[in-house]
Amino acid sequence: MYNTRDIKLKDIIIEVICLLHAILFVYAATSKLMDFQQFKEQLGQSDMVLGNENWVAWLVPVLELVLGIFLLMRPYRLFALYGSLALMTLFSAYIIVVLNFSNHIPCSCGGIISTMGWETHLVFNACWMALTLTGIALMENKGK
Repeated sequence: MYNTRDIKLKDIIIEVICLLHAILFVYAATSKLMDFQQFKEQLGQSDMVLGNENWVAWLVPVLELVLGIFLLMRPYRLFALYGSLALMTLFSAYIIVVLNFSNHIPCSCGGIISTMGWETHLVFNACWMALTLTGIALMENKGK
């Protein structure tokens, strides 16, 4: 049997995880959109995105904004956490591929995040992915 104190603590942890993710995604999307031309140009310098920078430049911040909003809405949180995990996994895979296979390493991140080195960015992403997995696990186990 669950203790109501344990349930409340899980709810608080889920709230904090979702709020932190929402802040991260809204901040990242806003910084990309505020300097949209530079973001698009940097994407265009990547061998992986070449020729697709126009739609990718719109897709990434829109996805970040949608996830940020959904993370604040209880009925969509679990979906948004899975989406967050998928997006952070894609970002990390992109970094790994660019570091290992690209001749030119453009930084298409925005704001403070753009000041990180690539290895630091991978650690940053890994920490956020662990936080996301924690939120998913808590939400999945909450109903059991």
